[in-house]
Amino acid sequence: MTIHTQHPFANPHREAARQLRGRMGGRVTLITAGEGRQRAGWTVSAALFVDGDPWRVLALVDPDSRLAERVEETGRAVIQLLDAQHRYLADAFAGLAPAPGGPFTLALWQQTPCGPRLADAANWALLHLEDASDLGWSRQLVFTIDEAAAGTDDAPLHHVRGRYTTPEEQP
Repeated sequence: MTIHTQHPFANPHREAARQLRGRMGGRVTLITAGEGRQRAGWTVSAALFVDGDPWRVLALVDPDSRLAERVEETGRAVIQLLDAQHRYLADAFAGLAPAPGGPFTLALWQQTPCGPRLADAANWALLHLEDASDLGWSRQLVFTIDEAAAGTDDAPLHHVRGRYTTPEEQP
């Protein structure tokens, strides 16, 4: 095995659109689905809550992820907004940090009819899949919201320019 000084996932081509996306930033969320050994999750910062009747959530996920497969099988999911304390969990579900036994072993979960919900997440929603389609190199999942909770939000975790940050850490 050779150790390289370069970032293993860095794109050697500096695309302006990629840089613009990184500068926009986004709230780090975790979308989960399934139950028992069939649970799946994915860290997502490309999510949008859409006003309407009913409210909707639009999320872009890796089309080859277990989450995309599980959501399309069950038609349900849970979205939870992550806080600063969830940095490692975000990396584990993104496949960027080790999680012996799987990322679900790193936290406590409550099983809901829509999938596992992070027990200490103050902000979450239970979702039903309305539509799934390919968009660019992503799988676009459109959900309707069945139930939502908006609790405290003291240290929201954001992803800006390839790094996690909180409002307190902003210059």
